[in-house]
Amino acid sequence: MKRQVSLTLLAMAGLVLVSPAAAQVGTIDPNTAPQPQASQPAPGRAPAQGQIPGQPAPAAMPEAQPVDPGPQADAPAEAPPRQQGAPLQADGATAPSAHERAAADMRGETVSRRDVFSAAEGVFGKGASGLGNMIEKLLKEQGEPNAYITGREAGGAFVLGVRYGSGTLHHQIEGDRPIYWTGPSVGFDFGADANKVFVLVYNLHDGQDIFHRYPAAEGHAYVIGGFTASYLRRGNIVLIPVRLGVGARLGVNAGYMRFSEKNRWLPF
Repeated sequence: MKRQVSLTLLAMAGLVLVSPAAAQVGTIDPNTAPQPQASQPAPGRAPAQGQIPGQPAPAAMPEAQPVDPGPQADAPAEAPPRQQGAPLQADGATAPSAHERAAADMRGETVSRRDVFSAAEGVFGKGASGLGNMIEKLLKEQGEPNAYITGREAGGAFVLGVRYGSGTLHHQIEGDRPIYWTGPSVGFDFGADANKVFVLVYNLHDGQDIFHRYPAAEGHAYVIGGFTASYLRRGNIVLIPVRLGVGARLGVNAGYMRFSEKNRWLPF
């Protein structure tokens, strides 16, 4: 009896051990190829548009990089750097500086050397002996004037002297206008004379400013080949009368020249 019970228990134990192994054994048909399992999309991510479910997602294309076009043939030239504080004109160009404008204005306001020589020769005659040396010396010392006077004068003296003159003021900007002058004087001076006069005028920006008295005693004279030149000054305005005369007048004097818009009989 005990022997049968033991055999029964052993048989039951064998069945328990054999059952799991049998469950894992499957039948394989050799004529049927194994099918790969479809890849499943990652959880929480929907398939891309146009993608078939179960198919692997296509590889992402690399992002396009910008291409440098290089220098363009028709690109406008880069404007030169503008100086700090320099204003711009309408076309974008840098406006000239104050120094450049002042230099340009000065060139436009002054009488050229050629015109000065031509005007002086018109008064004294072309080829007058000593005229070229006199004008050259004055221009070298004073520079180009911005106006000049051409005219004639006559005078006389016996201790007290007087001088009357008339001519034309040629202003580089304002043009021509008539001008008159008188010149009282006192000193050891005797005689009478008549002169042709050419006056260089400096720093006369407004032609009306010339109509004042200019002390002659403050000047000094040059004498070259019969020409005399003296310096007269009032404020910033400088006058240099160049004279060539006929007659006899001896001595020295002190006085002034007074310029006016109308002819005056009184010399004072």
